[in-house]
Amino acid sequence: MAKTHAAQTPAQDELGKRIGRPLPAPELLQPTLDPALPQFKPRRDAQLGGTIRMASSDTLPGLVRAWIGAFHKIYPHVHVAFGPPYEGSHGAKELEKGRIDMAFVSRELKPTDLATFRGSHGYLPLSVPVCGGTYRHFGFLDAVVFFVNRQNPLDHLTVAQLDAVLSRSRLHGNPQAVTWGDLGATAEWAKRPIHVYAIKPWNGFEEFVRQRVLDVGAQRGHWRTDLHFDPTVFPIARRVAADPDGIGYAGLAFVDAPVKMLSIGGAGNAVAPTYTHVASARYPLSRLVYVNVNQKPGSVLSPAMREFLRFVLSRQGQQVVLEQGVFLPLRAFQATAARAWIDLPPRSDSK
Repeated sequence: MAKTHAAQTPAQDELGKRIGRPLPAPELLQPTLDPALPQFKPRRDAQLGGTIRMASSDTLPGLVRAWIGAFHKIYPHVHVAFGPPYEGSHGAKELEKGRIDMAFVSRELKPTDLATFRGSHGYLPLSVPVCGGTYRHFGFLDAVVFFVNRQNPLDHLTVAQLDAVLSRSRLHGNPQAVTWGDLGATAEWAKRPIHVYAIKPWNGFEEFVRQRVLDVGAQRGHWRTDLHFDPTVFPIARRVAADPDGIGYAGLAFVDAPVKMLSIGGAGNAVAPTYTHVASARYPLSRLVYVNVNQKPGSVLSPAMREFLRFVLSRQGQQVVLEQGVFLPLRAFQATAARAWIDLPPRSDSK
């Protein structure tokens, strides 16, 4: 069980924008680097030059600087401009206005950021995963978990079942679930009502759950309007611990009350939110850090930008993540999928 945390103060927010958020102590356990990650092979043209302008969230300056330093040893003639303020929405706005080339953000972009970008350019920014989130670090993109009261007999739910509980769209096709019997509970639990504790939109956790649970493909799911919405994630675990019929979600760092964690999946293949499952990217609600770039459909990235992303998504680039000891390196299958976005042929527009 995590300790109870307090929201950042305005002074802490301002400090983070200027120098970045203080790094937490690394997890005691650290993953091994996936041996199937590709080795980075520089271009034959070692004189590659150009300038890349970057920005990042306040959790990422140290990691981005480490990538820049390692890349500079390979391509010393590429100039990288990177500095404060460190804040995700600032980076998204600067990317939209054409003032930077890369925005590293430790969450999914806000729907308003995406709408503004599309309104200006006619297409969405390209978002490429560059590393995993963390396991349970407060404020550093911890994995998301669903939990119920300890009295609840259920120990796992599928994504479709969660969608049936949370969504009025129900894009996964299940009928609405309003009692615990609708989710498979029996005996006295079958008729008991489901009390949902969720986070009011917009919120980083809320947007992540919406995308991973409520959305299907390009279709955006919508929350039921009769849920108990809190403005922040902080009280959710305590509310569920006090309500025998409760279910909620939060980042692992915010589970500060005795609740039962749910595995995700069906009987026989449900995956629990353990460190091993999160670090190996088996757990379906593990999170990712993204770089966002302005790549017009049908175009290619500049050689310098493409090389930098190739490096970040290589074995050497993910070794930098491992050495920092805070975020989790990508697994090979994630890096391969990410590299497909930056390699030829150029992408077509989506969403």
